[in-house]
Amino acid sequence: MSEQYVVGLQEVDETDLALVGGKGAHLGGLARIEGVRVPAGFCVTTSAFRRVMAHAPSLDGRLEQLSRTDPDDREAIRTLSAELRRIVEGIGIPEDLAAGIGRALADLGEGAACAVRSSATAEDLPTASFAGQQDTYLNIVGPEAVLEHIGRCWASLFSERAVTYRQRAGIDHRTVDMAVVVQRMVRPESSGVLFTADPVTGDRKVATVDAGFGLGEALVSGLVNPDVFRVRDGEVVERTIAAKQRAVYALPGGGTEEVTVDARRQKQPALTDAQVVRLVALGRRIEAHFGGPQDIEWCLVRDDTGTDAEFRIVQSRPITTLFPVPERDDQENHVYLSVGHQQMMTDAMRPLGISVWQHTAMAPMHAAGGRLFVDATRRLAAPTSRASLLDLVGRGDPLIRDALETVLDRGNFVPTLPDPAPATPPTGGAPPAPIETDPAVVTGLIERSRESIAALERDIRSKSGPALFDFLLDAFEEHKRALGDRRSMQAIMAGMEATWWLNDKLYEWLGEKNAADTLTLSAPGNITSEMGLALLDVADVIRPLPEVLAFLQDAGRLSDDTFLDELTKRAGGPEARDAIEAYLDRYGMRCVGEIDITRPRWRERPTTLVPVILDNVRNFEPGAAARRFEEGLEKARQKEADVLSRLRALPADGDGDGDAKADEARRMIERVRTFIGYREYPKYGIIRRYFVYKRALLEEAGRLVRAGVLDDIEDIYYLTFQELHDVVRTNRADRRLVQRRRDNFRTHQSLTPPRVLTSDGEAVRGTYRREDVPDGALIGLPVSAGTVEGRARVVLDMAEADLEAGDILVTAYTDPSWSPLFVAVAGLVTEVGGLMTHGAVIAREYGLPAVVGVDGATRLIPDGRRIRVHGADGYVEILE
Repeated sequence: MSEQYVVGLQEVDETDLALVGGKGAHLGGLARIEGVRVPAGFCVTTSAFRRVMAHAPSLDGRLEQLSRTDPDDREAIRTLSAELRRIVEGIGIPEDLAAGIGRALADLGEGAACAVRSSATAEDLPTASFAGQQDTYLNIVGPEAVLEHIGRCWASLFSERAVTYRQRAGIDHRTVDMAVVVQRMVRPESSGVLFTADPVTGDRKVATVDAGFGLGEALVSGLVNPDVFRVRDGEVVERTIAAKQRAVYALPGGGTEEVTVDARRQKQPALTDAQVVRLVALGRRIEAHFGGPQDIEWCLVRDDTGTDAEFRIVQSRPITTLFPVPERDDQENHVYLSVGHQQMMTDAMRPLGISVWQHTAMAPMHAAGGRLFVDATRRLAAPTSRASLLDLVGRGDPLIRDALETVLDRGNFVPTLPDPAPATPPTGGAPPAPIETDPAVVTGLIERSRESIAALERDIRSKSGPALFDFLLDAFEEHKRALGDRRSMQAIMAGMEATWWLNDKLYEWLGEKNAADTLTLSAPGNITSEMGLALLDVADVIRPLPEVLAFLQDAGRLSDDTFLDELTKRAGGPEARDAIEAYLDRYGMRCVGEIDITRPRWRERPTTLVPVILDNVRNFEPGAAARRFEEGLEKARQKEADVLSRLRALPADGDGDGDAKADEARRMIERVRTFIGYREYPKYGIIRRYFVYKRALLEEAGRLVRAGVLDDIEDIYYLTFQELHDVVRTNRADRRLVQRRRDNFRTHQSLTPPRVLTSDGEAVRGTYRREDVPDGALIGLPVSAGTVEGRARVVLDMAEADLEAGDILVTAYTDPSWSPLFVAVAGLVTEVGGLMTHGAVIAREYGLPAVVGVDGATRLIPDGRRIRVHGADGYVEILE
């Protein structure tokens, strides 16, 4: 009977994960690759583990308790983990199983020393490596010792670090089994780790080899610094030889010892260049077999004569921290720019969200890691378009420009192409005349948008089944037409270019930084800033209603489906509901991460707004919205008068006299105030359309669930638009595909998207090249002038914001949905953003000092710490 519990490594491969765990499955796969040598061994299977665990019924209750424990409750996890380990270690191994293990040991050779290694089913996965989370024991000699350490490996499934890792990865402890790999011990001359892609930059064409003397434990434990070799195209391009003072070796009778390396040998390389190149070639073969970059543990072993040295591979697992590369149909070099950094939403998107954005975007979009990228290679290749692109992205995000220049400075990655021929006028006639500074232009554009969306809402009501998808494909074309409307683009650019002109010229003429920040305060027609002020008006309705306030304090316990109905049962509830409903009618299609159609909208989850409403009730007096708008308007008027007065007093120079400069500045101020508010409206129109699409698709999903085709309406979020169309047409769905996409999405959520990504997989980081900031300051991009000092509130979820007047909001990004929080804070710091992104525009509208693009701000700024934001100079000081 024991044969079903013990299998040889040569009998399994990577398809046997459920039987022998991740490590065992990968070792079995490695053993099948031509030219790859793996130490002989066997696996004690998960069937054996489950059989033994069945003798410990007390495990179930503790596992249930563990599954309900908060991943951040370290003390509870520590206590439960220790209890589980004691229980498992106390279980005996049945005689027949012990006998089967003994026979397998005999096959390895009489008295063979062994490595006994944990191999969990949630280990060495493409989505989670679990590296080092369970235990490995080296140089174990004798059957009794091997059996004892097999038990310890089983118990290590419940080590505190392994439990915490699973909790954070969303893996149910009750679904994970443990196998154990037992292999003949090798006594290496040197050992280490090979990464077939650069683990820091992600470059798939660069392999990195870490090497030291003796067993790899010296490197893993941090006992010594390794030699580090970098290899590209079969050549060592960089090497660092460390002083390896210590090493770990196997003892003849079992166990290991730490020894001092002879001084004459310490600075000798652990591998020759030829051996490094040979090892990387072996790694490329392994990488090709497993279909992705690998983290490979290796040993260099001498034969019995001591002359020939061969590599033994003792482990290979996927590198799970690399950002994926967009798929392409050629072998050319490509440079990709992150769409999320431009749209102020760097979270992972679900497949339906990615697909709908691709269908409605004006340019081709490439998906990778749950994010979208645009291919900038052709624009970078031609001199004129390269210059304009660098200028544009540099104004918006200097980190992107610096990253692009890093790639361009290499000289050979981006080819040089001639500038394209000038575009010919469209066949429909001459291009539109330059836009005039007339508020009627904006009014007309907004009215056209409203009419188009009203027609969409009217016409989609009668569509269902496959006809709905045909209709939506046409709607997506109208969507793109509206988005690419030349008059609309002219209006947007008019406001942006006037802002840049004012900042550049007023700094040149008057020495004043970011003057446009004040000149654009309370600009008319800004739908996003109006959204924040409108929630102050909602707070005014609710403030005098004590029963409503008491109810809202408890709203977190209520369902979004019943929230508004329950509200009406309180005194003043109908009035409060009407105010919230009116707000949702105008802004309910918005939400955090709104470019992803699958994200829950405020209309779907109205309780999301409750904390912000309560903050507004607490922090403001009645009528605050109107007062703030008027105060901003008055500051803008005073600033305009001051600027024009100072310009008129200037002497004449090459740009004309003071009066001429003042007249030109006045025209630009009028222009920026006419158009800068419209900058926010097209995005509002996009999101309104998205909500119409979403409601129609969810109705279709409901029909699929009722028909038993799907298990849950949100299953559609893990299908592309075309895949969903096929499901509706055929009434058949691949549930395994949906689950696989769910798993992938969880993995994508843990990845940090780069601003710039190359087709080699390199995530290119930009840097701020400045020396004019205090030591220790965090550098970013100045987007809204002023200096403010206050308490930092690090907020990663708008629904969990708890802000007081004077706080400084620190967050990863702010798309338009964050604007209601801006009215309650004194300053803004974000990790992502540019001069004309939504957060920057609204910060200027509200007069908030703001610095964006501060790399790692939410990690480097402690919540509650006092900070000083220098909005005109672009840096943040963390104060004592």
